Amino acid sequence: MSIIAQHGDIFIILACLFGLFMAWGVGANDVANAMGTSVGSKAITIKQAIIIAVIFEFLGAWLAGGEVTDTIRKGIIDPAMLQGEPQLLVYGMMAALLAAATWLMIASMRGWPVSTTHSIVGAIVGFAMAGLGLKAIDWTQVGQIAASWVVSPLMSGSIAFMLFKSVQHLIFENRDPFAAAKRYVPMYVFLVGFIVAMVTFTKGLKHVGLELSFGASLLYSILMGLALMVLGIVRERRVGAGKRQDDAFGFGGVERVFGVLMLFTACAMAFAHGSNDVANAVGPLAAVISVVESGGTVGGEALVPWWVLMLGGGGIVVGLVTYGHKVIATVGTGITELTPSRGFAATLAAATTVVLASGTGLPISTTHTLVGAVLGVGLARGMAALNLRVIGTIVMSWLITLPAGAALAIMFFFMFKGMFG
Repeated sequence: MSIIAQHGDIFIILACLFGLFMAWGVGANDVANAMGTSVGSKAITIKQAIIIAVIFEFLGAWLAGGEVTDTIRKGIIDPAMLQGEPQLLVYGMMAALLAAATWLMIASMRGWPVSTTHSIVGAIVGFAMAGLGLKAIDWTQVGQIAASWVVSPLMSGSIAFMLFKSVQHLIFENRDPFAAAKRYVPMYVFLVGFIVAMVTFTKGLKHVGLELSFGASLLYSILMGLALMVLGIVRERRVGAGKRQDDAFGFGGVERVFGVLMLFTACAMAFAHGSNDVANAVGPLAAVISVVESGGTVGGEALVPWWVLMLGGGGIVVGLVTYGHKVIATVGTGITELTPSRGFAATLAAATTVVLASGTGLPISTTHTLVGAVLGVGLARGMAALNLRVIGTIVMSWLITLPAGAALAIMFFFMFKGMFG
């Protein structure tokens, strides 16, 4: 009797527990990055941020989380190397989940915003090197993933820079900034609605049995953008142009209009984050389930079961509620001083980048994307606007993440191998 047949149920239960722990880590560390700009710019309170994230992270994970999950699960290791010993993949994926989750817990306690994608990819590479040798790893795939870690902050930084410059030019440099804000902000609201709807329709609804053509997706996304735009205009009408004594330029009312917009971008970012980062928790878990259920067959397309995405979404939510506030406070105020208009540019740029990556199946790091976007907004105001010490600490924690994930995974891999093997 094979090890898989003998211990199959135990493997699935353990993998579910470790997957839940990993999802908790994603919620505790990574969701804070998604919400940090909104809280840091004082557009929403921590309580509101948690409520928004709970709803939209879960929806993003459940509706749009499947595409990236396949990349994490199948891309890094060559399945052919495991045909004789499928149990090695099971030990490895359980070790990867436990290792990445442990590292995320340590980082969250210290208030470091690290990358969950780094953690899980580092852990999978670590177990594969130890258990299967260097030949088992698809280094071109790892190279692509690593390249995306550089590309994503550059891309989101550039988009944020351009967005904030457009806001400055169209609104803040206008003779009547408040009137200009009322005129142009609905355009930005449309953009938010369109981007989020586009990823949902093009990639995300396979799990609920709905597949649309590209043309239909485009049409629905435009309609969704327009609907949000109308909602934004209605909300905007309630905002007065009130001017305070210390506000010589009359930007207070403008920032309040952007405060309304931050609500939309916070929802967009939470959805985009859920769709991209649930893969880190459920990808390895889906691999274990598919190996056990197929009686030890490795490889082949295995669609992520809907309840696995639900488990990932639920774990993310619990992590955010219990521990998220720590890293939210760090990210929101540490890198550069944010106002609602700056926060909006950063968040929309990050959401756009994450959505593009999720659509192409590239597992980027939301942390890198968002930090890149905040840096882009800071740079639009000049180098002096950036807190270089905090940026240095963040980059340091990013560099430690890969080796830490790999080392822990190797340790846990040999532990499981000893227990079952």
